Amino acid sequence: MSTPPPTTPKLFSRTTWREWKQVAEILRLETVGGMLLLAGAVVALVWANSPWSESYTAMREFTFGPEALHLNLDLSHWAADGLLAIFFFVVGLELKREFVAGELRDPRRAAVPVAAAVGGVVLPAAIYVVINLGDSSALSGWAIPTATDIAFAVAVLAVVGRFLPSALRMFLLTLAVVDDLIAITIIAVFYTDDLAVGPLLLALAPLAVFTLLVQRRVRSWWLLIPLGLLTWGLVHASGVHATVAGVLLGFAVPALRREGEAVGLAEHFEHRWRPVSAGVAVPIFALFAAGVAFGGWSGLVEALTDPVALGIVAGLVLGKGLGIFGTTYLMGRFTKAELDRDIAWVDVLGLSLLAGIGFTVSLLVGDLAFGTGGDRDELVKIAVLCGSLLAALLATVILRLRNRVYRRIHEEETRDEDRDGIPDVYQEPSPADGGTGRPESP
Repeated sequence: MSTPPPTTPKLFSRTTWREWKQVAEILRLETVGGMLLLAGAVVALVWANSPWSESYTAMREFTFGPEALHLNLDLSHWAADGLLAIFFFVVGLELKREFVAGELRDPRRAAVPVAAAVGGVVLPAAIYVVINLGDSSALSGWAIPTATDIAFAVAVLAVVGRFLPSALRMFLLTLAVVDDLIAITIIAVFYTDDLAVGPLLLALAPLAVFTLLVQRRVRSWWLLIPLGLLTWGLVHASGVHATVAGVLLGFAVPALRREGEAVGLAEHFEHRWRPVSAGVAVPIFALFAAGVAFGGWSGLVEALTDPVALGIVAGLVLGKGLGIFGTTYLMGRFTKAELDRDIAWVDVLGLSLLAGIGFTVSLLVGDLAFGTGGDRDELVKIAVLCGSLLAALLATVILRLRNRVYRRIHEEETRDEDRDGIPDVYQEPSPADGGTGRPESP
């Protein structure tokens, strides 16, 4: 009996590609992305407070890249300027879809979450400014508590509120998308110190070619990725934060489907790049950004009594919660805008507190406001972490209680004791069954 000849293993077999596709599908889950983000932050905190903290600092400060292209950056800046550009590219795709084909297309439906997002930016900034009025140097951090981390917030909502109304999740997503747009605008306008017009104008050329290609439905990565990298590099050289390039590239992608297309190009790109953003870019950024040495309990208490830290924590917890909830209430009270009938006001309160999780973008704005390794860099990180954690805990308490209520409603609406495929709540009571909607027992 002859034995079959040995097969040469293939580098990229069908099984391998299938496994990679399964991994990508897992990374697209909101809960998984949030957990990876949390894992990156926890590893950074443990490492920075361990006996091996010097190795963490050395890793963050390792520098490489071409100096001639203004890209001789340390790993911390590569994560913030480079990897986060992928995150903001996905955000740009989401924004484009929402404005063209989503909730933000209809001004009447978008009015409440848009106004809530604005309120959730204005009040935290005002609280921070009031607390830090006596220190002009601290006022540059006014935008730190204004951001909502959409990945973290949606992940927490998915974990603690499985039975909450879907309208609540849509409200949070719309609010967070508008919040991201405001954050991008703040970064571009208020945190660009030295603007070099030449590179910024040159960036328009590869951006225009990229736009032309995607409008013609070109999907060739070997064309689009070099153009995207060139746009990113020129925007970075101009002094505008490089993550803005990611948003501009995302805006360039068409969101509407053409005849014969299963999905729009923006949705296709989002599907492809979300695993890279959620599974690689954001967790690595958290690993480099969240590492702060607390200095024990006394050091933590001392840090949180600083006006900058107090302003950030108060802005994230009180400012976000009151700003979003108060604006939503005023919109419902004094305008014709209506809250979705499936959402109660206590749900909005829990959601407003949940929006106080400002991890990713807040850390980024803190770096831009005070500089990496600056005197207030550690304070900002401690405050953002503590404020986000406190907001998440308060929101979890309220949303878990509300989840129990909606779970009981769900169980009542799906109970089918006679197993006829029709929930008992939808069956008409009759005299034969004693008015219960179910046949009487013999």
